[in-house]
Amino acid sequence: MNEDQTNLKSRRSFLKTTGRVTAASALAGIALPHVHAADDHKIKVSLIGCGGRGTGAAAQALGVSESLGPIELHSMVDVYQDKLDGSYKSLSNPKRPQIAEKVNVPKERRIIGFEGYKHAMDQLRPGDIAIFTTPLAFRWVFFEYAIKKGINVFMEKPVCADGPTARRMLELNKKAKAKNLKVGVGLMCRHSEARRELVERVRDGAIGDIVNLRSYRQAGPIGSAFTPPYNKDEYPSELMYQIRRFHSFLWLSGGAVSDFLVHHVDEACWLKGEWPVSCMGNGGRHYRGNNVDQNFDTYACEYTFADGTKYDMFGRNVAGCHNEFAVYAHGTKGSAVMSNQSHHPAYSRIYKHHNIDKNYRNKNDDVAWRYPMKPSEPNPYELEWEHLIEAIRRDQPYNEVDRGVMASAATSLGRMAAHTGQNLTMDDFMNSDHEFSPNTKNITSPDSEPPLKADDKGAYAIPEPGIKKTREY
Repeated sequence: MNEDQTNLKSRRSFLKTTGRVTAASALAGIALPHVHAADDHKIKVSLIGCGGRGTGAAAQALGVSESLGPIELHSMVDVYQDKLDGSYKSLSNPKRPQIAEKVNVPKERRIIGFEGYKHAMDQLRPGDIAIFTTPLAFRWVFFEYAIKKGINVFMEKPVCADGPTARRMLELNKKAKAKNLKVGVGLMCRHSEARRELVERVRDGAIGDIVNLRSYRQAGPIGSAFTPPYNKDEYPSELMYQIRRFHSFLWLSGGAVSDFLVHHVDEACWLKGEWPVSCMGNGGRHYRGNNVDQNFDTYACEYTFADGTKYDMFGRNVAGCHNEFAVYAHGTKGSAVMSNQSHHPAYSRIYKHHNIDKNYRNKNDDVAWRYPMKPSEPNPYELEWEHLIEAIRRDQPYNEVDRGVMASAATSLGRMAAHTGQNLTMDDFMNSDHEFSPNTKNITSPDSEPPLKADDKGAYAIPEPGIKKTREY
């Protein structure tokens, strides 16, 4: 049994009982005095990275059940003033008093600067939480400092984009585990009750043996994955321009594949109960205009598991094409829909055959099981925070980093296979020596050198399958 399967079994009972925390629990059995050495029991949170996902994560943290004890947002950090100001305005909006009343961030704790993460975490105590929602290039640097300070962490996905940082994160996490730090990773679909019940049914043989998995995230242009050349009049430096457009640069995000498709890859591997051993990938750039980002428009990756089972992952960001967002599994006795339409709700269901009806609202005898649509599915973005906070309060083991690294690595393996045009193993990826940003610690100001520089025509190095065979650019 691999580590992922072991973690699944060991966490089933915990997450079943903590999936919906209610005020009725009244903190029964939760040892508040163990959270801090200080007399108060309030968990303080520092938000490091104030973009949309960071603002959302902070709101979800502050919105956990009051039965889990007091919590407050204590400090905020970003390198862009407008991002921080917008986030603060959103979180302190009096129209959401249940969130706003927990925001305690005076101006002196709204920190601008690349070294701000240190100042924010220096003000926290063991038992408090640092939220890392900056581009992933800075993930390991912040994690290392949090471990040094003994602070719990919530970090967004993905957590790494290349082999060297994947190995580094795994090594750092050994130290986090030794200190019993609680660490959540923003693969919130793992906390979905609908998906969790589907996985259990599939593991119990509801669709027989899995023979194929497939997933789709096909939409138009997404996020900042399409980027025009650097304009000195618009951005204070090339580094700040790249950070603002982080989905366009592999060193900052792993590109559109890593940032957006990691959920689908993680869901498929969760269903299978293991990580792939190899991957063959295809992709290309079609409608780039004057954009200078490093992304392909289309990706098609065939993953192979140890027993030979295939998982086909399809990604596309082209306007005017068929859109689809889903994860499917096919077995010897039927098929399953892991997710359909969006991350939430999942609309998970099982069919008696392989003719999947993509209209999840249709009711027919071909559906062997579906997660109840009423009452609505609990929101996994909220559940992941309730699970993390309860683990902190109860001082229970809680660490999602190893799985987060492997989900990020599996996604990056597909990207690397497509970008190089080579059939690659997981070992090829994990042992690769191409670190996209080897000097991240030296990025300390807006004028720091970015690890990727434009040429004299304003263009950046792009993947060239079959030409660049061992490096993505």
